[in-house]
Amino acid sequence: MLHRLILAAGFGLLAAPGFAQDKTVHIYNWSDYIAEDTVKKFEAETGYKVVYDVYDSNEVLEAKLLAGNSGYDVVVPTSSFFARQLKAGVYQEVDKSKLPNLKNMDPGLMKGATAYDPDNAHSVIYMWGTTGLGYNEDAVKKRLGDDAPTDSWALIFDPKYAAKLADCGITMLDSQTDVMQSALAYLGLDPKSTSADDMEKAAALLQTVRPYIRYFHSSQYISDLANGEVCVSLGYSGDVFIAADRAEQAGNGVKISYSVPKEGAQQWFDLMAIPADAPNPEGALAWMNFIMEPQITADITNYVWYANANTAAMPLVEDDIKNDPAIFPPAEILAKLFPTVVYDAKLDRVMTRLWTKVQTGQ
Repeated sequence: MLHRLILAAGFGLLAAPGFAQDKTVHIYNWSDYIAEDTVKKFEAETGYKVVYDVYDSNEVLEAKLLAGNSGYDVVVPTSSFFARQLKAGVYQEVDKSKLPNLKNMDPGLMKGATAYDPDNAHSVIYMWGTTGLGYNEDAVKKRLGDDAPTDSWALIFDPKYAAKLADCGITMLDSQTDVMQSALAYLGLDPKSTSADDMEKAAALLQTVRPYIRYFHSSQYISDLANGEVCVSLGYSGDVFIAADRAEQAGNGVKISYSVPKEGAQQWFDLMAIPADAPNPEGALAWMNFIMEPQITADITNYVWYANANTAAMPLVEDDIKNDPAIFPPAEILAKLFPTVVYDAKLDRVMTRLWTKVQTGQ
């Protein structure tokens, strides 16, 4: 009898965590990337309890996912990282029959995301953005006049302009893919190219302006733009909007704008996905479906100033956000956006070699 009681108690202990997890959803998302009341609204509507953790880089998320047993039910990787992780078997397919709010999503943008997730089988777009030009309006105008090509990659890739901006500071992302794809677009080459010869041409272009680049970094430019320490950055749309907001809040007289270059720009998506070993995939689906409710999506966009892919939410998005072409590019610009490419190991080595030469100026 004692033996049977011990067994029963053991089974009870084993079952308890599973039972607790049934009504708990573990979310892992970027920091400052959700409306203030989203979690509370989800808990009130569904009865689930949310454990909400944040990260500040794709690398941190990827390390947890590849190690396994992350304990998270929903994660939000950026599309290029997602594509690599998908090949590693990190994610499970989503049961679309349990996502009725998929009907709210923009077909064109969802099709764009299939470049990373064929048939949108493993993910749903959370928010999206572009890689373009953040610039200090007054500093650029002072050096280049009213005709400064702020709508073109020429601003930083043409030496005649870059040389005049060097004193106030040009920065680029420390990302060979983001920068070299942008250079390919400026050259009129296919930004999705996987040709080593094309990459050589992109690197050669970058070498012509390398003397005028202050640094390569993927986050420092946010505060430096806001403080007027640099005047032009090749950066992510959301980061530039953060810089503009910080400058406005500081009242320092710095006016930061963002443009999507007319030659085309990289489009990225942050995708909601369910890890293959998620403890509560049902709760994960409930969260994803909730996020796609029009008011919830609009609340998030209104709070974080990132573009969403939810057509039904757009009437609820504040006018100054949805009418801002830098956040929601018009059709003619959308048509020129291109996806991030996931390169094979051979080309990745070529790009790394070229990128090292560009950074060191050799």
